[in-house]
Amino acid sequence: MNSVPLSDINISQAHHLALLFSDVAAGPGLQRSIEAFANQYDTYLLTDAEQIMPELLRGNFDVLFLDIDGEGLDVDKLLPLVRQQFSLPELPILLLSSPLSEVKRNAALDKGATDFITKPLTANDVVLKTRNALAFRHCFKNHRAARDLLEQQVRIRTAKLNMLIDSGLMMSREKSRDRLLAHILREGQKLLHCDGGTIFLVTQNKSLRFAIRTRDDVLPFEEIELYDPVSGKINDRYASTYAANHNKTVIINNVYDEQRFDCSGTQAFDIKTGYRTVSLLTVPMAPRNGQVIGILQFINALAPETGAVIPFPDDVVELVEALAAQSAVALDNLQLIEGQKATTESIIRVLASAIDTKSPHTGHHCVRVPELAMMLAEAACKQTQGPLAHFNFESEDQWLEFRVGAWLHDCGKVTTPEYVIEKATKLDMLFNRIHEIRMRFEVLLRDANIRRLETLLEGGNDLEADQKFDREKAELIRDFAFIADCNMGRESMHPSDCERIRTIGEKTWLRYFDDTLGLSQQDTMRLQADDKPALPVTEQLLSDKPKHIVPRPPNKVPDPALGIKMNIPENMFNYGEIYNLSIQKGTLTAEERYKINEHIIETINLLEKIPFPDFLQRVPEYATTHHETLDGRGYPRKLTEKDLSIPARIMAVADIFEAITASDRPYKKPYKLSESLKILSNMKNNRHIDPDVFELFLTSGVYKEFAVKYLLPEQIDDVDIYEFIGPSP
Repeated sequence: MNSVPLSDINISQAHHLALLFSDVAAGPGLQRSIEAFANQYDTYLLTDAEQIMPELLRGNFDVLFLDIDGEGLDVDKLLPLVRQQFSLPELPILLLSSPLSEVKRNAALDKGATDFITKPLTANDVVLKTRNALAFRHCFKNHRAARDLLEQQVRIRTAKLNMLIDSGLMMSREKSRDRLLAHILREGQKLLHCDGGTIFLVTQNKSLRFAIRTRDDVLPFEEIELYDPVSGKINDRYASTYAANHNKTVIINNVYDEQRFDCSGTQAFDIKTGYRTVSLLTVPMAPRNGQVIGILQFINALAPETGAVIPFPDDVVELVEALAAQSAVALDNLQLIEGQKATTESIIRVLASAIDTKSPHTGHHCVRVPELAMMLAEAACKQTQGPLAHFNFESEDQWLEFRVGAWLHDCGKVTTPEYVIEKATKLDMLFNRIHEIRMRFEVLLRDANIRRLETLLEGGNDLEADQKFDREKAELIRDFAFIADCNMGRESMHPSDCERIRTIGEKTWLRYFDDTLGLSQQDTMRLQADDKPALPVTEQLLSDKPKHIVPRPPNKVPDPALGIKMNIPENMFNYGEIYNLSIQKGTLTAEERYKINEHIIETINLLEKIPFPDFLQRVPEYATTHHETLDGRGYPRKLTEKDLSIPARIMAVADIFEAITASDRPYKKPYKLSESLKILSNMKNNRHIDPDVFELFLTSGVYKEFAVKYLLPEQIDDVDIYEFIGPSP
């Protein structure tokens, strides 16, 4: 009877769509009865049972009527097929039939029928049973809609909670303060679905400083005072300062209607930019101790469906408060770590400066070497080709590790006796013993003059006495001048010079005073039993005595576990006068040179005692390898090329260049720039320093930059760097 396609049927909200199956004979009558008794139905009649499932799948029917008395319908087969696609609440199935036995009714209900209407149809029966079926369906649809809505809300909430969890994990791993702040702001904006945000940080001056915001313009420089600068009272004028002072969240639904806080700054921003701020959320960030360290401020929450500006929803505000708490802990931890790193690095710098201050004659070596090493490392990291292209410090921690190692490279010098470091002449101890020896010459000269005068008193020849005295005086003056010259530490001593020292030393003088009086306990312990002969006693002009020897204590031998491969002198010190004056080159004895070189062993000992965290594990390597050489002849461990990293090789070049160009060393004049580079070039050729690092030192201009800053003007001469670049001969 109704022949229009289902898709063309226009059903109002007051009507329901029903599908009726019956045979050709009974169908039209049943259709009229259903529409007459239940006039809110539009009924579509099918007379072909094969079309029932296709029509159900195409249409959106509210109820299915099946006339099971007609031919061509296998209800036992059809009902399970329908229920596979539509649940009982989704599609009520009402069977139209003559009176059935209870067994058949139950069988049909068991297979998925909803109810029965007995023929002939009555208005009461049709209305009541269809209403009940549809009421059940309506309840089901409402329940399903509510369930779907709840599931959607749970999914959204779960997603946001997962976002919080992921955010917390990310923040716990983040080591960059700027990236952490950007992440906090980005995640807050996602959670709130808002238009923008800003982070303020509390400063040490008790003010709020702009740290970051979603706009990409320049951050304002002005700070917001948390306290009135005149009265000292809490400044609760603004939402941001109130949140910071009281650790409470502030929600403003409309900044133009706000009466509690001053929003004139926001309104002025709107006028300036053409933006329209409506809703504003301010959330404090407070770590475990409850002290607010920053503020999260977000503007204009957006409705997910329309994008319209709305007030910030309470449930989402709770999540952002949780994010703020996470952020506060992460930021506080990062600030604590950064503070600890800064404090540690400052202490290390103070130590290095103290070593330089303790020994002014080392100049500012402990301070300048790290600076030069950093300059060279930065140049190495910029290389994109060549042998150093692979080298890079990829994180700030790696830079910190290198800086700390550079600052600690001479920390062992704190144990080196000052007079050894500053020993400018061979006879230097705590004072220059040349004065003591000169006094002996004075004594000999006085004795010669006394002998002359005694000769004259005895009636001797005046001329002969004067001539003899003049000869002795001239010889003493020549000998002392020679000894004084030897004391200066010339480039080399000829064997004949050493022999002359011994010959001069054999001259004698008469000592009348006890030289064991007024000695320190340490000096007294070195005296031998026969060191107190009867006075007066004849002394040599120069001597090497047992008391000049300071034995090496057993605890001053390096621990074998350290792998030290240095030649260790038998004695700690040898103050013998002839021994010191006969030093072949420079002013240091073998014992003193070892004592100075021992600073690197002491550096190892000191650093071995420090439990460095993982990100500083290579500090000992960087601090203790700058005296090693590529050929394995360095010290203290005689490491070879394969053992030395690029940072270690950089440290070696920086240490040597600063040392040879320093203008405040007591034992040498500073080299000119060209001379210094020539020395480094020779060291490169002898495989003492790395050729690639040395070439970078030249081609990058680091050598010139450092020279301009620290060398004397007269040291900086013209240099052709290409004279030193190229393979070693």
